[in-house]
Amino acid sequence: MIDVKIPALGESITSGILAKWHVKDGDTVSRGQPIFELETDKITSEGQAESGGRIALKAAAGAEVSIGQVVATIDETVAATSNAPVPVATPAGAASAPKSATSPVTSTQLETLSPAARRVAVETKIDPATITGTGKGGRVTKGDLLSVATAVPVPGAPSLAGPPPPVILAAPKTNAPDAGARSTRSRMSPLRKRIAERLVAAQHNAAILTTFNEVDMGAVMSLRKKFQEDFTARHGVKLGFMSFFVKAVVQALQAVPAVNAQIEGDELIQNHYFDIGVAVGTDRGLMVPVVRDCDRLSFAEVEKAIGDLSKKARDGKIKIEDLQGGVFTISNGGIYGSMLSTPILNPPQSGILGLHNIKDRAVVVDGQIVARPMMYLALSYDHRVVDGKEAVTFLVHIKQAIEDPSRLLFAL
Repeated sequence: MIDVKIPALGESITSGILAKWHVKDGDTVSRGQPIFELETDKITSEGQAESGGRIALKAAAGAEVSIGQVVATIDETVAATSNAPVPVATPAGAASAPKSATSPVTSTQLETLSPAARRVAVETKIDPATITGTGKGGRVTKGDLLSVATAVPVPGAPSLAGPPPPVILAAPKTNAPDAGARSTRSRMSPLRKRIAERLVAAQHNAAILTTFNEVDMGAVMSLRKKFQEDFTARHGVKLGFMSFFVKAVVQALQAVPAVNAQIEGDELIQNHYFDIGVAVGTDRGLMVPVVRDCDRLSFAEVEKAIGDLSKKARDGKIKIEDLQGGVFTISNGGIYGSMLSTPILNPPQSGILGLHNIKDRAVVVDGQIVARPMMYLALSYDHRVVDGKEAVTFLVHIKQAIEDPSRLLFAL
């Protein structure tokens, strides 16, 4: 018998909310299978089965649990997966599904999936072996499984040419509100409460001011178009906009060190390293994982780091150390269509850069009115640490580096 305990997530985290069980009492589980979600005031993490067997739940969903508390046990003497095929409901008069589509979801198949995709496969009982994956190397993604889960075929509908669709063994559950409900009430998650507290604290404890500028994205867009194919083939990751802005921020911090300082009590701390936070929106709330030593990283290394951290945040795999120690934050509201906003500081940092959507606008270039791909930039800063002149100069450095990316190569 194995105890399932709440794992340690960081020195400052002592408890959390057992937000959800992915299994029922008495279910058989496989090693590595996601079995619960734990929400804390800093991160949301996913607990996995350390062994296969029959699980017995010892704590209810929604309960507050302590680090190290036993929340379930696993009886290893019970096989984790059944050798019998899972029956598939077939409409009356319809032909039986092929045997390959009715085979059970095995632990081997689950191990090839990401944690998020694995959870969807277990909850919906969709066999990933019947799906043609769209991920790297043909890997089945969460989106592939969700597409199948929502594409329930209508009995009697004519079939389309091509291979048969994957068989859906069970429809996913939904938590839709009652039809007549005017509102619903639920407890705020610890993560959402912590975000709210930090935002209010930032407003109360810092003298926040925002300065704006606009940047012509034409040069960066041309570079990406010219080198994207070669860059992707060589490094296995796409060249995005964020690596340009991260490198531009590093140069601006080097040119205007005041933005790379922070107040702690009655002391002013001047940072001499360049760990940049990149805000990531998740279905659990906003997180700001930190890319370390950005001054030493190449464009490809920055893109890979951002991609890895963003995936960990969205899959609930982010660690507390991934969120600590940043000196400056970049928040890209443009991916959601934001035209202009005033970002709020991420304490104890003294600056945050807000990026926005790119729109063709009429601007004057060499005396002529032309359409150019323009983006608004917003720098919010702590006026106790950074003077207006320094903030404007910092933002101008960003603008110059993006409009002339050669500056990023020669540190101009």
